[in-house]
Amino acid sequence: MREQDEAEIRQHIGRIVDAIKAKDLDGLRQLYSDDVVSFDVEPPLQHVGIDAKLKNWVNAFAFFQDVTYEVRDLTLTVDESVAFGHCFGRLSGTTNDAAAIGGMWVRATFCLRKIDGNWLITHDQVSVPFDIVSGRGVTDLEP
Repeated sequence: MREQDEAEIRQHIGRIVDAIKAKDLDGLRQLYSDDVVSFDVEPPLQHVGIDAKLKNWVNAFAFFQDVTYEVRDLTLTVDESVAFGHCFGRLSGTTNDAAAIGGMWVRATFCLRKIDGNWLITHDQVSVPFDIVSGRGVTDLEP
């Protein structure tokens, strides 16, 4: 059963990638719980609820004409009703003024619960390392 659940979660993360590429907010909405808590790279410190989570994607989709998302090194731990995973992710694309942005690699963590037979993300966190001396994010690292 765990192998099947892990396969479902990997497909779930793949649907996130597909929805981002398609700028599909409704598709993203289906992948998160209504009460998701997100610690994303954009302020504030936390985004509570699906509408707050999707607001970040509305902002990103408005910035990019074409957008892509890549996931690398996804590692999962799965139990009967909860799972967590971590990976590296990179958002990139072409801006509305035709500038190509190669993106930056971020660290991502997903926490999921099986709700009514479906795996939904109930918490996610996206972060970049920072230089402790300057207090600035380090955005040129690669996995």
